[in-house]
Amino acid sequence: MSQFLKKRLENLENHLKAENPALLEVLPTYYKLDKILYRIGLLDRESSLASRISWWPLISVLGTFSSGKSTFINDYVGETLQDTGNQAVDDKFTVICYGAGATEGGQTLPGLALDADPRFPFFGISHEIEKVAKGEGNRIESYLQLRTTNQSKIKNKIIIDSPGFDADDQRRATLRITDRIIDLSDLVLIFFDARHPEPGAMQDTLEHLVKRTVSRADTAKFFYILNQIDTAAKDDNTEEIVGAWQRSMAQGGLSSGRFYTIYNEKASVPIEDEALRERFQSKRDADLKAIHDRMNEVEVQRNYRIVGVLETVANELEHDILPKLREAKASWRRGVLIGDGIALAGVVLLAVGLMSYFHWLPPAAIFTFEWLQTNLWNAIASVVAVIIMVGAFHYWVRGAVAKRVAAKLSEAYGQVELNLRQAFLKSAGGLHSIFRVEPVGWGTRAKKHMRMVREIAANHIQTLNDRFADPSGKSDVQIDEAAIEEAIAEEPAESPTE
Repeated sequence: MSQFLKKRLENLENHLKAENPALLEVLPTYYKLDKILYRIGLLDRESSLASRISWWPLISVLGTFSSGKSTFINDYVGETLQDTGNQAVDDKFTVICYGAGATEGGQTLPGLALDADPRFPFFGISHEIEKVAKGEGNRIESYLQLRTTNQSKIKNKIIIDSPGFDADDQRRATLRITDRIIDLSDLVLIFFDARHPEPGAMQDTLEHLVKRTVSRADTAKFFYILNQIDTAAKDDNTEEIVGAWQRSMAQGGLSSGRFYTIYNEKASVPIEDEALRERFQSKRDADLKAIHDRMNEVEVQRNYRIVGVLETVANELEHDILPKLREAKASWRRGVLIGDGIALAGVVLLAVGLMSYFHWLPPAAIFTFEWLQTNLWNAIASVVAVIIMVGAFHYWVRGAVAKRVAAKLSEAYGQVELNLRQAFLKSAGGLHSIFRVEPVGWGTRAKKHMRMVREIAANHIQTLNDRFADPSGKSDVQIDEAAIEEAIAEEPAESPTE
């Protein structure tokens, strides 16, 4: 492990010790899982699962241009941090967090502050951008910025304001970042503009923010918000507008989920009818309260998310990744055996032809005792030559077929983007038998360690339940912080920083 990664993990441990000691005890379990992934080749030793997730409670705000995302954030924080308007006013992802030294209106820091800090959700994002948009990884300032505020409401959480979902010159990189923050977020607020309910105009948004969420296991973290619903007051047709959006979402594959309808009082269309105004305000206040309550609970959700990643990776490994690697190895094995058969037949025919040409073989009595006495050394040389030629061709075929199979495997699979291609190529290495069914690094020992990781993860969940839930109401179970510290101190052998 590089000194660079060691230092980052040490900084992360210090951060958790100060900010959330309960999560500090989870880190050794991440290191245990790291070791399994290292052996299989799914994770390189310059990385750790702990550096691929956000350790801060994270709320992402996504949606179309002019859907009121920035106005909503400003109102929630209690300070005008983000510019607002009907047109695109900010083309960057803005990470908003607390900063005691921030001045009024917030302080803006460069994107490098996010790309280089493992505590934030965009750690190392420049490398990911470079993968999908060559040359864009060096332009991180074009995509990200960090804004801090001294408003206490934002303490212990991070909010990400995204650029609007319309076409731009940096399309692929923008979508790559969006995918990253959706995976890392504890809560995803997806904003739509109630003034523009036409499904055709929202195709990009529906494709990326809806279709890609319906099959996820964490769909409960997605809130769909129909903003600026006050525009429906004139015709009193809220139900029609909501119904139009629900039909649009259904076309994107979303058949369940609740819509929240809100608007901003300061920017709203005046509603003259008092009864109608009260009805709109009452519905807006109820939905805003539900959204704000969920935002305020995000720290608790973060704790469960971080522990849940262990179970998620374990499930992905056993149910998705290992079968894919076994299938890839089987395909590779068939290709190599076919190549070996062709090579062996060709080399034998070539050798026999050469031996006949040089009169090493009598035409009527091949490999007789008398012939061996006369041509023993020639026979040995021929056999050795055949073995060398077949062996050389075998290793060439292994490499050629492995490259063809590997090209079909992902380098960033699943929530923590494990490298299936690298793992397969490790299993297809020259020192490993083609007849081994299981990927390299996966065996009895690895299975035992995986069971251990699952058991420890379950214990972490129980500890969180003891902290946040008490069905009996007697508070029988108390979290012993000193015991946690002692347990952490007993885990040094599992830390990859050693």
